[in-house]
Amino acid sequence: MSNQQKVGAVIVAAGRGERMGGGDKVFASLGGKPVLARVVDVFQRCPSVHQIVVVVSQPNIEPARQLAIKREWSKATEVCAGGERRQDSVLAGLGRLSNCNWVVIHDGARPLVTADLIDRGLEAAGETGAAIAAVPVTDTIKVAGDDKIVHQTPPRQNLWAVQTPQVFLLDIITKAYQRATGEVTDDASLVEQSGYKVKLYMGSYDNIKITTPDDLALAEVLVQKHGK
Repeated sequence: MSNQQKVGAVIVAAGRGERMGGGDKVFASLGGKPVLARVVDVFQRCPSVHQIVVVVSQPNIEPARQLAIKREWSKATEVCAGGERRQDSVLAGLGRLSNCNWVVIHDGARPLVTADLIDRGLEAAGETGAAIAAVPVTDTIKVAGDDKIVHQTPPRQNLWAVQTPQVFLLDIITKAYQRATGEVTDDASLVEQSGYKVKLYMGSYDNIKITTPDDLALAEVLVQKHGK
């Protein structure tokens, strides 16, 4: 990837956090810092990233803007409202990037992201125009119908659990989102549907997504383990 190419980041943090028992997960305290701060801090410090757009729910716009001021996120040029679905929020963020060639999309609820994960994603995406962090599945997976009867046991060695960051040429992912019709939970799915090859690169088992209070407790342990 050329040094002249500009990299933007879209941090998607507009979810309702319904499984957190009423708390807002992106502002939950983790090791003394809000979860969202832990995410954006990494992108702010990463030399590869030039611009950051933070996408939050409408009620969280002002708190997120105040957090950006407090933590001096100079790269965070926009804090904007997301949409009803995750893909609506991503598209809103993509539209606020300026003069970027590449975009790194990351979940605001994955606070253990590292600059190394971002950089390796950019390197992998240089091969195909699209790359996603993922880890090999360690459990046996069963495919079942609505009746809970097992139909298939796919070979575990071919299965990967997808994470973020997900890295794309901005033109590819923007067009994929503009063409989207059904609902998706994974950015790369739309790119695959558009006929592009998506490269997997090794993520991290510590790169967990905070969805429940138990996830937050586990993240606290991991933060202490890494001394962050």
